[in-house]
Amino acid sequence: MESYLKRAVFDNFNKKVLPNKVLILLGARRVGKTELIKNYLKTIPSESYLQLNGEDIHDANLLKERSVSNYKRLLTNIDLLVIDEAQVIPEIGLILKLIVDSIDGIKIIATGSSVFDLNNNLGEPLVGRKNTLYLFPLAQMEFSTQENYKQTTENLEERLLFGGYPELIQYQDWEEKKEYLNEIINSYLLKDILVFEGIKQADKIYNLLRLIAYQVGKEVSLQELGNQLQLSKNTVDNYLDLLSKVFIIFKVEGFSRNLRKEIVKSSRWYFYDNGIRNGIINNFNRLDFRNDVGDLWENYLAVERLKKQNYQKIQTNNYFWRTYDQQELDWLEVKGEELAGFEFKWNENKKSKIPTAFAKAYPDATFEVINRSNYLDFIM
Repeated sequence: MESYLKRAVFDNFNKKVLPNKVLILLGARRVGKTELIKNYLKTIPSESYLQLNGEDIHDANLLKERSVSNYKRLLTNIDLLVIDEAQVIPEIGLILKLIVDSIDGIKIIATGSSVFDLNNNLGEPLVGRKNTLYLFPLAQMEFSTQENYKQTTENLEERLLFGGYPELIQYQDWEEKKEYLNEIINSYLLKDILVFEGIKQADKIYNLLRLIAYQVGKEVSLQELGNQLQLSKNTVDNYLDLLSKVFIIFKVEGFSRNLRKEIVKSSRWYFYDNGIRNGIINNFNRLDFRNDVGDLWENYLAVERLKKQNYQKIQTNNYFWRTYDQQELDWLEVKGEELAGFEFKWNENKKSKIPTAFAKAYPDATFEVINRSNYLDFIM
């Protein structure tokens, strides 16, 4: 496989780089944001650009003085300003607003590996002046541009174990893949969280992630997690929120419209990448030697579906559904009045039918079992 796969977001990205607008590209560290921009820059050879990195103190200082004259000086003869890791720069929202408003025709791309300051500091000032795109680890739809069906089925085990970080493509050897993921987890994963509010309890966050990793796709009780970690329920909630802001995990909530016995208070959590999940619990054993294949499969399908929805601009809300008497659906998509229920099954011979209570409460809903024979239609 060649070293760079065209990203699913690329064409849309191209369209969104516009004069006097900021394009914000968000995604976890190491998912390929810088690489995407590098490839974009090759498509505009005639434009002049300035590239800054928010984590470079000299670069950040160039933006510090918030005045029109400073920015005009900085951007003389520049068509495009690119700022990597923009979330690190204090008051970045106000800085970008001033640049966009006062320098005619300037195009700006800002990348961020967390939505802390980007959402807070960019939120207000840039109303109407920004577009936001997300980049995830490689999706099966991206791998498929260079794989045939046979290769895809052969690579499934590897995707469930190691996930889709782009740099993994370089490593043929599974041991090297493991090392790479451990390196990411130790060097990058919590970087943005730990600078944020100077959180001291890195070990607590790791332990929390470990507990979540063992409960993928199951309801998570904040109270219980708090008891295990000796943290308050609110702190646990806060940490989970931070972990979702740096694109490590995401939350799916319970759905209810009308049944008294539907569970809605609790949430389920999934990892944005299977490899990170397995690295956190330090288990890269082959599927034949694992007892959590169902969890890996569910996590994989959930996140691949999320990528598909995002890249193909499918507007839908995702939920799970469960009643107190243990009837449940793994995945439920709600679009306006339309409900589509899905059950995820690794074992193709396991039959599954729509839960009676669900069928009764939502007679118009559709239902489908997703297994290894049809999963590609679900995620591509």
